[in-house]
Parts: sequence; structure tokens; C-alpha cells
Amino acid sequence: MRIQAKPINAYPWFIRLFFWKQRLTYGKVLDPGLLWGRSPPVFAAVALLYGALNRNGSPLDKVLRSLVTVRVSQINHCPFCVDINTKTLIDRGASMDKVEALDNWRESLLFDEIERIALEYAEAVTYSDREVDDALFARVRQCFGDDGAVELSALIAFQNLSSKFNCALDVPPQGFCKI
Repeated sequence: MRIQAKPINAYPWFIRLFFWKQRLTYGKVLDPGLLWGRSPPVFAAVALLYGALNRNGSPLDKVLRSLVTVRVSQINHCPFCVDINTKTLIDRGASMDKVEALDNWRESLLFDEIERIALEYAEAVTYSDREVDDALFARVRQCFGDDGAVELSALIAFQNLSSKFNCALDVPPQGFCKI
């Protein structure tokens, strides 16, 4: 990593509480959390946004959310993000065949129409040489409704933020998923 973590006891109590939860969930503190934690107000905002996007009551299916985050991570070449988001995708019930086909989803028969629309939208938002045209957005709205389109857009934007942050600071994968 380009910036090293501080000693755990140097972080504010509420961030250490978050680290404790990460140890319970992942068996270790995640490197990005240690970096975001260097700016407690930013850490708090990012953690709240992440929690809102990954809540159980989201209008987006949890497997679909994970497919999108892995695809955005692949596009942005973020090894940490691909690692942890692939683990989450598998934990949420995606088949290994689907995981392995994700970077070539257009050629695969494993993805349904809803997943294809979400992945096409994720690529249009993420790749800087593409844009979201009215026809694509109409399909997104038709499939997910207005609230779902907002959540999908926010999820894609958040994953772009996260993966670009991790790439800029050279955050390595933490060994969650070996594919």
C-alpha cells in the first residue's frame, strides 16, 4: 500500500468498533478501512453509504448487486475489490460458472435479462468512453423502476469510488477468493 495503516489504538473508538465487526465478519481488518479511517468524517460517510446500498430492504436483489460490484471492480482493475466482492457474490449464492463468466457476460447464456441490463448499465456508467443513452436508461427504468434505477446508479457510482480509491492507494487483495 502507498500509505500505511496507523496502529489500531490510534483510530477513534467508533472506527475501532467498525474494525471489530470486520474481524468478526472477515477474520481480519480490511486494508481499505484502515486507510479510510485516517479521515474519520470521510470514513463515517463512506460506511453509511455502503450500509445503505447493501441493506436487506434494497429494491435490488443481493446477487445482482454483487454481480454489478464485481464487474465494476474488474473494469477498474482493482484486485482488492475483485477479491472481496467475488467472495460476497459466492456467499450470496452465485455459481462459480457465473463468477468465471462475468468478464465475458455478453457471450454467456448464464445471465438473465435483468442481469444483462444491469451489467450493460454498469459498463456504460463506468467506462469513460461510453455513455448512458436514453434507450439504455429506458430499459433500466422498465426493469428496476425509478427507485431501483437510483439505487443501481448509486451502487455503480459507489463501487467506482471504492475501486478507484483502492487502486490509487495500491490496496492489495486480502486472499478472500482465489479465482
